[in-house]
Amino acid sequence: MPVNDVTNEMIQSVVNRRSFLVGAGAVGAGIAAVGLTGCSGATMAVAQGTTTTATTDTAAQIFTAALIAEDLAITAYYNALVGGTIQDSNLAGTGGTATKVSANGSVVNVAYLQAALSEEVSHAMLLRTLLGLKVDGSGDVAAGVPGTFYFPTGTFDTLAGFLPIQLALETAFIGAYLTAVQEFSLMAAGANGFSATQANPAMSGTNYTQAQLLSFAKVSASILGVEAEHRALLRGIPGVTLSNPMFAGQTVLPANNLNYEGTDGLTGLIVTSGASSSTAAAALAPFLSQSSSFSAGFSLSTALSGAASTYVGITTTGTPPS
Repeated sequence: MPVNDVTNEMIQSVVNRRSFLVGAGAVGAGIAAVGLTGCSGATMAVAQGTTTTATTDTAAQIFTAALIAEDLAITAYYNALVGGTIQDSNLAGTGGTATKVSANGSVVNVAYLQAALSEEVSHAMLLRTLLGLKVDGSGDVAAGVPGTFYFPTGTFDTLAGFLPIQLALETAFIGAYLTAVQEFSLMAAGANGFSATQANPAMSGTNYTQAQLLSFAKVSASILGVEAEHRALLRGIPGVTLSNPMFAGQTVLPANNLNYEGTDGLTGLIVTSGASSSTAAAALAPFLSQSSSFSAGFSLSTALSGAASTYVGITTTGTPPS
């Protein structure tokens, strides 16, 4: 279910009103800021203070965009687990919680959300390591990575409010990681305008090797697979056609309804190429600032600390592929 099919009206109303500036911060020798203005090319200011024109993402930009997406997902899953959403009969049931499912609830479905939360935390920790940031997220805001995310009012009050938004986000995440697989591969080959010389933001003054860039493509594919699991499992939670009008009467059966995962229309992660603004950053922009449509703000710090202290997450296993 492409993001434009689910939240198109809300997202476009915000995106069309303003240009969105993603602060990637001075992470190591990485990018200080990237402007998404929709004009020809994209201007990026690097840590040294110089300005160049780029039409392709860098490794640091991909990691930054992915970290923002993962932080957004962490915030969403946590608040679904502690908000009104969790008391739906398809989750913890009436009076239930993420850690105490009622008799009319579903331990299995709750576990899907708990595992997704833990997996997104793992992904974000890896990305922070690659960017040279603190793994607990305490250095995110100083580095220009948002610490607060905004959702349409009522997103976490009901399952019908949460599912369309989260399905749209997971679809965008899948598209972003699929795009990253291609971009890292092109970097390793030095093809299609991508530079094979990519700075390592976690180790100032050093560059990634070709083998490392290819490894990042493999890791991106690995994360993509997990995000695809999230999308399918989310679709399987209600098991019926939802009454929420945002679904426009579409059935969520079967949950695994795709022959192939797609890019969701994305052509890049951060950098705008030509007149196109089909980037992951543009797609996620409405969730990063308050507006008339996206007015409810939620803290990443609260989500991270709450997930750890209240055990709303669940143990998951696995490490990035070597």
